[in-house]
Amino acid sequence: MRERGRAIKAVLFQVHSIAGLVLALLLAVIALTGAVMSFEDEIVDHLNADIMRVASRPAPMLMPDEVVARLKAAEIGQVSAVTLSSDPSAAVRLRFARDEQGARPSSLYVDPYDARVLGTPRGEEFFATVRKLHRWLLIPGDAKGWGRQITGVAALGLIVMLVSGLVLRWPRRASSAKMWLKPNLGLGGRGLHRSLHVVIGTWVLPVYLVMTLTGLWYSFDWYKDGVVWLLSRPQVAPAKMQPKIPTKAPRAAGRAEPAQPIGFDRAWSNFLHDEGGRFSRALLTLPAGAGTVIRIRSWGKDSTLDTTRDEFRVDAVTGQLVSAERYADKTFGEEIIANLLDIHRGAILGWPGKLAFMIAAALMPLFAVTGILLYLSRRRLRRPSQPPLGRLVPGE
Repeated sequence: MRERGRAIKAVLFQVHSIAGLVLALLLAVIALTGAVMSFEDEIVDHLNADIMRVASRPAPMLMPDEVVARLKAAEIGQVSAVTLSSDPSAAVRLRFARDEQGARPSSLYVDPYDARVLGTPRGEEFFATVRKLHRWLLIPGDAKGWGRQITGVAALGLIVMLVSGLVLRWPRRASSAKMWLKPNLGLGGRGLHRSLHVVIGTWVLPVYLVMTLTGLWYSFDWYKDGVVWLLSRPQVAPAKMQPKIPTKAPRAAGRAEPAQPIGFDRAWSNFLHDEGGRFSRALLTLPAGAGTVIRIRSWGKDSTLDTTRDEFRVDAVTGQLVSAERYADKTFGEEIIANLLDIHRGAILGWPGKLAFMIAAALMPLFAVTGILLYLSRRRLRRPSQPPLGRLVPGE
């Protein structure tokens, strides 16, 4: 029985070592970019405090279509989304559609009273690039390219390393907290490398498991479908973003009817009528295709997380509510799905959680370096020693 256990551990050791050598650099890049984004919201808000606020005044705020119309006169770009607030001193944020080359212009902050451009948010392009590197490794195609599958495979490999590392480290005296959690800094060389690798690895193992299990949601559709099947109610079906366009008149054969431009005003007016003053801010997004349904994401005044939001879909032509998903109506499993991003980055635990997850992510290069050093030292130990030339005898 003991021999079988040794054989299993030997196999796990080889799997752990090979996976670590193959994925070390990739995991370090993914983890470090994640650490950089940990406090993105706070950093961006601090950098742009001067353009995110305006002086409130008794004049009525402009409707979103009027804001867009005044910007179109300046030929800034095609607006795809507008962020509005119930706070009369908050600026309006405009986001733009991609151009013909696939690039997306930087967003703008605009005065809600006169559509005066306040500026482009500083740090936005930097964090957008870091996010692309974190999620898709800057591989062309973004979410539709191979990058998301590669990061997903890296996450699966990290799970294998975490489980195998825990099994390999499991001692005979598993209750010894000192042995589990205290690194021996008095050692040197290989002993110190191993102590840092296994002890600090034990500290961050729960955090890495949470990161990988939630990160896989963004890499594989089969994983996402499985999580939805497991945690959500069977009768809850995802609402369609693009319903069929109603046919108003028969089209001539071989002639495509031009798409009618749609605006934000009707959907926004109906949202204000239904929600009143219960929201703090709302993001209105135009349909990407030829549909007429506008998506509205709404955050309540007591919301502390970006993922605790309500979501509505409103027909921009008729103003009719197509669907509504309120956070308060979700089951516990559906709340987990809604909060996956904040769980992934530790924000579900507030700023201490974000700090803990950031430190854990920043420690990933430590395991890459110590793992490689341990591998090289094992290679040196296994290498047969060569006797000095003076001690060789004929035939050797």
